Amino acid sequence: MRILGIESSCDETAAAVYDDASGLLSNVVSSQVAVHGAYGGVVPELASREHLKSIVPVVGKALSDAATGQGAIDGIAVTAGPGLIGSLLVGLCFAKSLSFAWGKPLYGADHLEAHVYAVFLESDVPFPYIALLVSGGHTSLFRVEGWGEMNFLGGTRDDAAGEAFDKAAKMMGFPYPGGVAVDRAGRQGDPARFHFPRARLSRDSADFSFSGLKTALRTFLASPSGAAARVEDVAASFQEAVADVLVGKAIEAAERERVPRLVLAGGVSANSRLRELAAQRGSAAGIATFLPSKALCTDNAAMVALLGARRLSAGVFSGPELSAYAASRFGR
Repeated sequence: MRILGIESSCDETAAAVYDDASGLLSNVVSSQVAVHGAYGGVVPELASREHLKSIVPVVGKALSDAATGQGAIDGIAVTAGPGLIGSLLVGLCFAKSLSFAWGKPLYGADHLEAHVYAVFLESDVPFPYIALLVSGGHTSLFRVEGWGEMNFLGGTRDDAAGEAFDKAAKMMGFPYPGGVAVDRAGRQGDPARFHFPRARLSRDSADFSFSGLKTALRTFLASPSGAAARVEDVAASFQEAVADVLVGKAIEAAERERVPRLVLAGGVSANSRLRELAAQRGSAAGIATFLPSKALCTDNAAMVALLGARRLSAGVFSGPELSAYAASRFGR
């Protein structure tokens, strides 16, 4: 089965072609970083307009790169949510139009679910596994029993880790996108130079909290010590606090669930220190850790096409009533 995947949940227009016999044939992403950089974050209205400009050429390039035409496509998968409604509607309406015009079945994919299974584009991970999904809007832990079997274990009670990175970046004077800037600066700093608090909650809880960490950073930066500190050391120390909690809670969940496999997913899982720490602590705990390549951590259509291939081959389709949705259907 050969599937065209379309993704437009936030500020990246993406399309990909996946074949369940040949694998990933193309993966095209058009970024809007230059558009939103002047505003220090994503402006929903501008994001929607950029999707309108990019959707046709991006899908066309994905088909061209895959040397695939309409006749060779067996189905279309598109992100239905969660995300920015205006952005989602651009991809969703385009995919529904293609489905109708080409006479191809349609599947509306959940963005978070697609992230959790993106690892299968590169690795054959045995079920079950623990998935740590970390992004700008979500920080969650799941026990994944199989395709379509995700059990929510816990999530953030306030800010997502990606949101914490972005807001911390603004406090430190870094440009958008903040998480990338913190990672870059952190590699030049000392993660042990300053100690920021870790909200552990309890060992039996799989929940997270990052709002207190942000407050601690703001307080520190306003102090004489913070004003005199090397920003690279501050970035490294803040990043260490976030990664320490994420990896610690994920390892605890794997041990509590007696599942010796951990998969990282979502945009923040591209963070170099998080990946390094997960690999180190996973190995020490006897837990196999799977880290998708960074291109598959950030928003992409390859994961959407993969999930669509699995669903459509199982006879699961979406009808014309398919609508976009903003909130997660998988816990917090």
